[in-house]
Amino acid sequence: MATTYLQLTNELLRELNEVVLTSANFGSAIGIQGHAKDVINRAYNDIVMDEPQWSFLATGESGATDPFYGNVYVETTAGTRWYELKESSSSITSDYGSVDWDNFYLTTIGVSGASTPYTSQNLKFITTEEWKDHLRENENVDDADTQTYGTPRYIIRSPDARKFGVSPIPDKVYRVWFFAWDLPTALSAHGDTIVFPDVYVPVLMARARYHFHQFKDSPQQAAFALEDYKQGLRRMKSSLMNPTPKYISTDHI
Repeated sequence: MATTYLQLTNELLRELNEVVLTSANFGSAIGIQGHAKDVINRAYNDIVMDEPQWSFLATGESGATDPFYGNVYVETTAGTRWYELKESSSSITSDYGSVDWDNFYLTTIGVSGASTPYTSQNLKFITTEEWKDHLRENENVDDADTQTYGTPRYIIRSPDARKFGVSPIPDKVYRVWFFAWDLPTALSAHGDTIVFPDVYVPVLMARARYHFHQFKDSPQQAAFALEDYKQGLRRMKSSLMNPTPKYISTDHI
């Protein structure tokens, strides 16, 4: 079971030999207890914001995801170029935290009514400027001339990075798969839980001790805590950021 904000705060308070909190008084904590809450949250944010593509932030919005294609997909509509990356998002604060723009994949597999032979291909990322310079003029007739619709080959990022476009404009329904990671949120209520595995709680606690000792102007203790944090964070990245094994590196393909 994931560790809660209350449990993390009380673990730090016990280390400091201070009175622990309860679910009843957690929200009104002041003094050393309030500061303990603050440094726990700051430490948590330091970790989850350190890497926008942490494995534990990978979204699963599409339900039954397929890691071969991506972890989320959007279905195109014939005659429509632009699509929201996250249809359920109403503002930038609820958008994805990160998107892998170099790995968009187009397929008709899974599309209702589609049959063999299926279309499946990578989409090449191009910037909005590249599209404007090399493709826009030829595609200006798309909106009026369906003869220029076709199977998309390119993916375009909108200026605000909240939408993607395809080129050419699709002639039918396709699934556009991609990899996305959620935007982490701060801990707030006493029952809020951390998003990463509990085995890495010591990393968070080391970072919290660092912030606490910095506040208390205890440079030696802060330095010890910082070194513990750096070592723990390196272990997290080694385990959770999926490094490419040497035997499948590009040198061996």
